[in-house]
Amino acid sequence: MFRLFRLWKMARTDLPVLWFALQHPNRPLWLWPAVTLLGLYALDPFNFALPVLGFVDDLILLPLALHLLLKLLPAQIRAGLKR
Repeated sequence: MFRLFRLWKMARTDLPVLWFALQHPNRPLWLWPAVTLLGLYALDPFNFALPVLGFVDDLILLPLALHLLLKLLPAQIRAGLKR
């Protein structure tokens, strides 16, 4: 349970970084489509096996995908946020 809270705390800190990256003039071209797909997945996750797995998607996969998306950002955008 503690790991789950750490994961959501990480997502809470990643959302302002994502917002800054979306407004940055030198953002990569793939950022808007990736964020759009992640948002669509958050609204309607694909539950192939069991509907209960939708909770697993919301609690684990979405914060991990968000964090991975931010790790793929160029270093100049991440450095601009620190200033």
